[in-house]
Amino acid sequence: MEEYILQAKGIIKHFPGVRALNCVDLNVRKGEVHAIVGENGAGKSTLMLTLGGIYKPDAGEIYLEGEKQEFSSPHDANEKGISIVYQELSLIPSLSVAENIFANRQPVKGLNRIDWDALRKRTAEMLSYFDIDAIDPMVPVSDLSLANQQVVEILKAMSFSPRVLILDEPTSSLTEIEVKQLFKNIRALKDKGISFIYISHHLKEIFEIADTVTVLRDGEYICEAQVKDIDEDFLISKMVGRKIENIFGMRAEGYVPEDVLFEAKNISRGSDFKAVSFKVGKGEIVGFAGLIGAGRTEVARGIFGSEPIDAGELYLEGRKIHVRTPGDAINMGIGYLSEDRKSQGLYLKFGIKDNFISNKLKDFSFKGFIKENKVKENSESCIREFHVAATGNEQVVANLSGGNQQKILLGTWFSIKPKLLIVDEPTRGVDVGAKSDIYDLIRKLAQTGVGIILISSDLPEVLGLSDRIIVMKDGRLAGEVLKKDANEENIISLAAGSNIR
Repeated sequence: MEEYILQAKGIIKHFPGVRALNCVDLNVRKGEVHAIVGENGAGKSTLMLTLGGIYKPDAGEIYLEGEKQEFSSPHDANEKGISIVYQELSLIPSLSVAENIFANRQPVKGLNRIDWDALRKRTAEMLSYFDIDAIDPMVPVSDLSLANQQVVEILKAMSFSPRVLILDEPTSSLTEIEVKQLFKNIRALKDKGISFIYISHHLKEIFEIADTVTVLRDGEYICEAQVKDIDEDFLISKMVGRKIENIFGMRAEGYVPEDVLFEAKNISRGSDFKAVSFKVGKGEIVGFAGLIGAGRTEVARGIFGSEPIDAGELYLEGRKIHVRTPGDAINMGIGYLSEDRKSQGLYLKFGIKDNFISNKLKDFSFKGFIKENKVKENSESCIREFHVAATGNEQVVANLSGGNQQKILLGTWFSIKPKLLIVDEPTRGVDVGAKSDIYDLIRKLAQTGVGIILISSDLPEVLGLSDRIIVMKDGRLAGEVLKKDANEENIISLAAGSNIR
C-alpha cells in the first residue's frame, strides 16, 4: 500500500441551497505535487478551505499521516502541518516584508523586544529561495510589485515548514523567470519530503510540475490520474464534461486588417514608458507581450486616461484626441477591462445589474432617477448573452465564481459599444471553460469592427488570439511580430532582450 501523507474521504460540504462538495476523495502521497483541477465552481477552493481548517465538513474524514484529524481553526491546521497560500493576498501592506513573513512569530531578545537584526537575517534567508537579493526585508509590502507581493505570500507559508503546502493559483502574478524559480523551489522541497497540493487554471503548469492530478466537476470527484499517463485534451474533457476543440478560435481565411482605427504616436509618461508608437486596425486584435513591469498596463492606463500620458499624440478614426480622464475615454468609445477585477473593475458588494450599468449610468437615468425597468432588461439580456451562471440579476457579485465575475466585467465594457477595447489579462484566474467563452466573445466583438488591444502574461493566449504582437521591455517597444512569424521563443527573446527601438 502506498504511503499517503494526507487523505480526504467522502467529504461533503453544504452552503444554503448549494451542495459545494459531494463525497469528494483526495489522496496525497509524501513528496509529491498533487494538482487539483476543475472549472470555477467545481469545489476546489471549498475543499482547500476544508483541509485548511476554515470550513468544517458536514460529513467525511480527513487523515494526516494516518491519523484522523478535526481541525478547530486555520491555526490548528497550520500547527499540524498544513499551510495554504491563497489566491487572494493576505498581506498587510503597511508592514515590512519581514513583518509579514514572520507575523506574530518575530524573533525576540531581552524584555521581549523584537530582534530586528535576527528578523532581517531570517527574512533574507527566505528571500534567497527566490534569488531575490534586491528586496530589502524591511521595505513596506505596499512598495512591492504585485508579483513580488505574491512571492512574499508564498514565503510566508513556507516559513512554517509545512508537511503539506497548498498553493492556490500561485503563479497568477509571477513572471516566467519567477515561475521557473518557484518550480525549482517546489522540486527542492519535494526532495525533502514536503508534499504540495497545486491548484492552477494553467494546464501547461500541471504537466510541468505535478505528479498526480485529481479532477473535480460540480462539487464531485471525477477521477485521479498520473500526469505522465494523460494529455491536456483528457484533462479538459474531464473538467468540462465535453470536448473543446481549438479553444482560441480562428480568423476567417484571407483576413486583412481594415483601415487604421487607433494610433499612438511617441506617447510617454514619466519613467513608466517612453516614445511608444503603434497602430490598431478596425477589427484587429493586437497583442501586447512582455514581462511583468514592462509597461504594458501603464500604456493601457495612459490611453484610457486613468494615468494620462504627458507626451505624444493619440488618434481615433483619424482624429487627434485628448484623453484626460476615463470619462473622456468612455465618451470617445474607448473601454478598458482592468487586470484586477476585484479592486479596479467590479463593485463586489453590489448586485449584477448595478455592475452592468456602472460605467454608463447616464444611459439608464432621467433627471437623476434610475430607470429600473431598463436596468432590469439590460442586466437580464447581458446575463444571457455572456452566459453568467447566477441566481438572478440582484445576486451580489462577490458571491460569484471568478469566471462569472470576469464575464460580468466583459459585459460591462462590451455594452458601451466601444470602438477600441483594451482587455488586460482577460482570463486571469478563470477556468478553461470560461476561457473558451471569453475568447469567443472577444473574437465576435472584433468581427464587428472593434479594435482590440490584448494584454496578457499567458503567451499561448497572446499567440492564439492576436493578429499581430507588440513586445515591450522596460517601458519601450522591443519589437513587433506578425502572426505568421510568432512563437513563444521569439516573443520571450524580445521580452528579455536588449535590442530596444
